Amino acid sequence: MIANELYFLSAGEASRLIQSRKLSPVELTEAYLARIEAVDDKIHSYLLVMADAARAAARQAEADIQAGRWKGPLHGLPFAVKDNYYTQGVRTCGASRVLMDHVPEYNATTIDKLQAAGAILLGKLNTWEYGTGNGGVYFDLPFEPARNPWNVDHFTGGSSTGAGASVAAGTAMMALGSDTGGSVRLPAAACGLQGMKPTYGRVSRHGILPNCYSLDVAGPLTWTVEDSALLLRAMSGYDPQDPGSAHAEVPDFVAGLDAGIRGMTIGVVRDLGEANNLLDASNRSAMETMIEVLHREGARIVEVTLPSAIAEYRQTGAVINWTESLSIHEKDFMQRNAEMGQALREKMMSGFMTRAVDYVAAQRRRRELTKSLDALVHSVDALVLPGAFHVAPPFADPDKVKAFTSDTAMPPFNLSGHPGMSVCTGFDEQGLPTNAQIVGRYFDESTVYKVARAYERATDWRSRRPAL
Repeated sequence: MIANELYFLSAGEASRLIQSRKLSPVELTEAYLARIEAVDDKIHSYLLVMADAARAAARQAEADIQAGRWKGPLHGLPFAVKDNYYTQGVRTCGASRVLMDHVPEYNATTIDKLQAAGAILLGKLNTWEYGTGNGGVYFDLPFEPARNPWNVDHFTGGSSTGAGASVAAGTAMMALGSDTGGSVRLPAAACGLQGMKPTYGRVSRHGILPNCYSLDVAGPLTWTVEDSALLLRAMSGYDPQDPGSAHAEVPDFVAGLDAGIRGMTIGVVRDLGEANNLLDASNRSAMETMIEVLHREGARIVEVTLPSAIAEYRQTGAVINWTESLSIHEKDFMQRNAEMGQALREKMMSGFMTRAVDYVAAQRRRRELTKSLDALVHSVDALVLPGAFHVAPPFADPDKVKAFTSDTAMPPFNLSGHPGMSVCTGFDEQGLPTNAQIVGRYFDESTVYKVARAYERATDWRSRRPAL
């Protein structure tokens, strides 16, 4: 294989080639480093590239594999992480001037897990400041914002901006992001990826710069469903260092991935209530085609509706998010807000202006909304509904950039904690990716993956890559 093909291999394909000794981890890592050198000045997916460490890890992986010490399917595969994941001895600044000198003394648990599985860390990916914001992009941070590889004049989705850009562009094989109100699924939707927000508590958040204690979830952004399942299997598990970590058995998400969905009951949410007129025609049409595909694959399709208006989930989650985020970062805000960008300052001010009684009321309402939503999710094997309502907007239209973040059906499942996955459903007439969302029962990411894989296998969207 020639080097310029390697960075567009899926993780599953590369893993099989490495295991059969047809591909070297060193060769693969060098292909990614060369790709970063060639195109990242256009898309700004990285804040920091760890080239020397990656090369050393690749040489070690190659030596181990040649000596018969193969660690599993991630051994020798490159990945990158949003720059809110702590890296021992390597700057983790969250794209902020305030944290520019922050060098952690330990790794995030997820990084330790992936490196123990033999994966190779390429570097730290672009993000909104502190991995959060108000939905806007103001070009006022110390780094250029990440750009969408399908059209560099367009938004990537936030806040895991570099994670979305990197996997689509081939500057990372797999990426880790974090999702508080859609920040894994939004970049996946904008950049044509498969983005999984696992069940709350499935993956440790230890060593990830916190945004909102009761909503934050770490998750993978990948090119294929198989890649996501491989990554989530290695990331998952109870961690006593994370108070929100769950004592839940970790299944083999890859096993049975191709078993199909015949006999499953899939609930489809077509009626979005007051939000009906917000959904792009291209996303609505692509989701209808997806439903037809799932029906042909043997699923029973039933129409369902969300028990409450999407705006209520969003507003309830916003109050919780603003308040908890300020509680975490109040000292930084009070002492160094002049060094922060507009998006972070405005979010901190929202928290500053929120009353304690509002936060308590929001948490009480959250329990009620979660109970009714869980009843709906449990009535079917999985839900299919819109994710991001719009395709990736141009940076030149700031109102559309903010609308991309706010006009979604993603916050209900942050509030409830159910697993939700953004899947690519094709492309609009401009060549920008369309998307839909698959949601499952608590700790049943396996079914979400089976539904996503059945759709992926029946379509050819994974054969199309952006030209940079």
